[in-house]
Amino acid sequence: MKTLRDIEVGKTATIKKIHGTGALKRRFMDMGITRGTKVYFRKVAPLGDPMEINVLGYELAIRKSDAELIEVEEVDAKDQ
Repeated sequence: MKTLRDIEVGKTATIKKIHGTGALKRRFMDMGITRGTKVYFRKVAPLGDPMEINVLGYELAIRKSDAELIEVEEVDAKDQ
């Protein structure tokens, strides 16, 4: 299983499953992190956490511990 935390900077991935429950899962969904959504990994903060992603046209900072709960599939460069 590959998670959002495992994606390299500059790569795009498609969200396959969210493993969080309750309020955490709801928070992800409120931010636009839902199954089938494409996410572009922009950069990592200087101290390594959080990571910045682009989802649905806006920038979002997410903790690496939260990113581990989001299962993704990396998108080929030709499909971006």
